[in-house]
Formats: sequence, C-alpha cells, structure tokens
Amino acid sequence: MQTQAYAVDGPKDKFHPYQIERRNVGDNDILIEIAYAGICHSDIHSVREEWGSAKFPMVPGHEIVGKVTKVGSKVQKFKVGDVAGVGCFVDSCGECDHCKADVEQFCKKGASMTYNSTEQDKKTPTYGGYSTQIVIKENYAIKISEKLNKLEGVAPLLCAGITLYHPLNKHKAHVGKGKKVGIVGLGGLGHMGVKFAAAMGSEVTVFSTSPSKEEDAKKLGAHTFVVSKDEEAMKKIAGQYDLIIDTVAAKHPIAPYLSALKVDGIFHVVGAPPEPYEVSAFSLLAGNKSISGSMIGGIKETQEMIDYCAEHGIYADVEVINADQIDAAYDRVVKSDVKYRFSIDVNSIRNQKKE
Repeated sequence: MQTQAYAVDGPKDKFHPYQIERRNVGDNDILIEIAYAGICHSDIHSVREEWGSAKFPMVPGHEIVGKVTKVGSKVQKFKVGDVAGVGCFVDSCGECDHCKADVEQFCKKGASMTYNSTEQDKKTPTYGGYSTQIVIKENYAIKISEKLNKLEGVAPLLCAGITLYHPLNKHKAHVGKGKKVGIVGLGGLGHMGVKFAAAMGSEVTVFSTSPSKEEDAKKLGAHTFVVSKDEEAMKKIAGQYDLIIDTVAAKHPIAPYLSALKVDGIFHVVGAPPEPYEVSAFSLLAGNKSISGSMIGGIKETQEMIDYCAEHGIYADVEVINADQIDAAYDRVVKSDVKYRFSIDVNSIRNQKKE
C-alpha cells in the first residue's frame, strides 16, 4: 500500500514528503491510520547517525497512536474502530526464551525495531510513525483505552512512558507509600517519571541543574526539588532515597546520587551519556547499593503501563506540531526547549503534496 510519510535522506539532510510501501494486511495484521507520532530523542540520534550508521531514506517514529481501520481474518485482539498504539519494535521471533518471557525487545534473533531496522526476514526495511498508516501484527500493537482520549498525549507513552514505568515496576519494593524516589532530569523522560512515581504514592524529588524548573517539577507532582550542582544541598540529602532514576543523557557525576541512597538503595539508569560513569566500588559496598539499567519494556508490560495511565489519567505533556516543523523541533529537543515532548499531527502529512 502506498503511504504518505516524512523522510530524511541522510544525517545532514532535511525532512521532506516521501512515499513508502506498506505491506497488505495479512491474517494476523491490523492497519492503523496514524493520528499522532511522538518525537523521541532516539529519533534524532538515529537520523544524525550519532549511534552508528543508519538506513536511509529513514522514516523515524516509534511513539505511534491511531485508529484501527482494517483487521486480518484471524485477528482477535482488535476490531475496526479501536485505538491502537505502536512502540519501539514491531516484531520478534516469538520463539526464543526472551520472547516467551515477554521481553521481546531482547529477542535473541533480533527484534524488528519500528524504523531503521528490518522485518524478520532481515532484508525488508522498516519505516516508522512519521507516516499516515502502519501495518503490524496484532500481538505487537497496544490497545488504547477509550478513557485515554487525548491521543496527542498518548503517543509518547509508547516510548517515554514505558521507559520510566519499567524501572518503577521492576523495583516496586522501593516505590510507593513511605518510599522516597528521585528523578534526575526533568525532560521528556523525567516528567513521566515524576507523574508515575507520584501516582504510585512515592515521595518524589526532582534533581536538576536548572533552578528554574522547580515550579514545573512541583506542578507535575514532585514534592521536593534539589539543584544537583549545589554541593551543600546534595550533602543534606545523603542516605535518604530508596530509588533514584537517572534520565540524563549528558556527562555528569553520579557519586552524589549514590551517596543519596539509603542502605539497599538502587540507582537506575535510563539515560545514555556518551561517556562511561565513574564509580567507586566503595560507594556501592558501603550500604549494599546497586546500579541497574533498562531501556523499554515488552508488549505485556507496555499494555500494563497504558492501562495504568488510563486508570490514573496520565498523559505526556506535549506540544503539537505539523510535519514541516520536524527539523526545527529536532533542534529544540537538543536545546531542551520543549515541555516535554513533541507530537506530530499526522493530518499534516496527509495534507502534503505527494512526491
């Protein structure tokens, strides 16, 4: 099926209207007419080849939400008219230990990422959500509750949402009433961490280098705010936190956060700084402290996250843009000039002239 999209031809090029070919709907597939596609910093890293060589022309986007308009003959999970989401991957082998354990993102044969990847034949390129429609196996799509009717704020949940929900779920013994959770960085990821941790009953602190973010942090649900470059302020909170989740992708010291943990506390990494952390063994030994990390979650956990958002009315805070603003939006993301994610109105792609 011919599909309108926005693509980029190389790491230094601009986005432009483009035509891609989607496969026909198979027995186990659904067709989603995309309403919104979120912009993730991963899109920028991929487009600009900051994470290695990429496949061009590229149609990014792994935060996808829209309406199901066609279902295959064997589909049971969805019906026409349902709202569905697509996250960071669109297929996996379904047979390995990881797939059977509901962590398909770690498929031993290689998951098919939503873009800049290949289908399971390892040949056919995948194209993402900066497009008007997508065909996906029903088992890799997420069912969106009718309660979540602000779809522009739903799209980023498919990456930013699950990225922060996973560590809170994984370390649930360190989360909830009577527990102190810290979120390092208040951006696209961090603001979701604040919302989730607060909804789960935790006492939430935002750590930021920017004092100007305190008001926003508290509006999002944070109880306290600490300027992380204030050494005295960091010393005062030593030994207080059960869990600290670090969302920062720039180089920064983590020793102060390890000091802020209680005995058996956990420092969890979801940001990806370009250089290795420097960690003293004694900062872990003195207090039985741990460092862990994660990316996203599997399909089962992502569905659980979406259902949690529906139950608690949680959305990402977004700025909606048209497709011809993608290049400018990328520059603004790099400058942290957005509160807190961009969502592309895909109708703006439908209205573009075909190439």
